[in-house]
Amino acid sequence: MADAWSSENRPPSAGRFHQGKAIQNLHSFHPFADASKGDDLLLPAGTGDYLHIIIQIQQRNDRKTLTTVHGIADDFDKKKLVKAFKKKFACNGSVIEHPDYGKVIQLQGDQCKNICQFLIEIVLAKDSQLKVHGF
Repeated sequence: MADAWSSENRPPSAGRFHQGKAIQNLHSFHPFADASKGDDLLLPAGTGDYLHIIIQIQQRNDRKTLTTVHGIADDFDKKKLVKAFKKKFACNGSVIEHPDYGKVIQLQGDQCKNICQFLIEIVLAKDSQLKVHGF
């Protein structure tokens, strides 16, 4: 019986990778290169950077979680936002100073869906600008 993979019907990945063909140099792709392009109205004052609001969920102990929000422009009063979050979601929260991210909002519990809906309702951010990390 002849070999099932003869030279005529051999798949392209069967050992003939560089046989007489030039290797194509794929252009490097930066995933956030075009993030500053667009017609976004919600940019931080004085900058041309694209705004991403990052919502993270962190496990504390047992079933307790913390929700942190950072990336909100400095134009907005974070203490007033925390006050609105606490009233709307019936949870406790505070504004802390983070060495890398600056002022960060921390809320008790898993509030990521609530925060996303609230920020879209008050037109602080668009759905495409919200990034949720965690579980």
